Amino acid sequence: MYDFASYTEAADIHEAVGLLCANPNARIIAGGTDVLIKLRSRDEAFVGRDFVGVTRIPGMTDIRLCDDGTIVIGAAASFAKIEGDAVIAQHLPSLAQAAGSVGGPQIRNMGTVGGNLANGATSADTASMLLACDATLVIAGAQGDTEVPLAGFHQGPGRVKLEHGQILKEIRVAKAGYEGYKGGYIKFAVRRAMDIATLGCAVMIKMDGDRIEDLRIAFGVAGPVPLRAASAEAYAKGQTLCDEVLEQIGRKCLEDTNARDSWRAAKAFRQQLISVLPGRAVRKALGGDGDA
Repeated sequence: MYDFASYTEAADIHEAVGLLCANPNARIIAGGTDVLIKLRSRDEAFVGRDFVGVTRIPGMTDIRLCDDGTIVIGAAASFAKIEGDAVIAQHLPSLAQAAGSVGGPQIRNMGTVGGNLANGATSADTASMLLACDATLVIAGAQGDTEVPLAGFHQGPGRVKLEHGQILKEIRVAKAGYEGYKGGYIKFAVRRAMDIATLGCAVMIKMDGDRIEDLRIAFGVAGPVPLRAASAEAYAKGQTLCDEVLEQIGRKCLEDTNARDSWRAAKAFRQQLISVLPGRAVRKALGGDGDA
């Protein structure tokens, strides 16, 4: 049995915000792949809540390309929808890779990209890929919509910068975040399917001949929140792409990350992955073999 007080399906974003603001006990639910697990385990933060559903709100599951080239992804879009969407396939196929690496088919059909970000898990596969794209978030609240960078949204394990009464409405990737770049995502996990990442590595790379014009590297499970490897990115600019440079980029990534021991993997093993996966992800982005 799932022990909750009530469920209301919001007709639009304004109603959803109003329901939250009027009820301190209310929480958002979308695909439910995280929330229902919490309810089943009788997590005190979820039991007895009034839930507000957002998956039927117009626009919340849409993916579209704006006239200025911005890709807009509704927060309630499922992983399966992202994986199979034509706009994503044409302009941001690495995000489709990341979405396709989440769980199994049932999870991908129900789970949402907004939930993947808002649950605050450092292992969220789409979080590191979107972070590498310089994505921004549209947050709906009582005072209207605000747009904030994804960088800084995650505050710690299970904590994000969302106040009660606010709803993650959209994810936006500007044209500058993907145009001219090639992307790659590698998820290292004990099993090939239906497993949480031991480490996730996302890259977006822009080349100028054989030189790296720009490189963005983002990790999941390399610290308490999804994070960028700023030192490695700075080092990479202007370097001629070769094995030695990729190895040095991997070593630089260790300066920007904070791997830890857990029951899934030892700190030393994660550090090895941190030093190796960026190079493999770059090769994958550029059309080579980047299998972990």
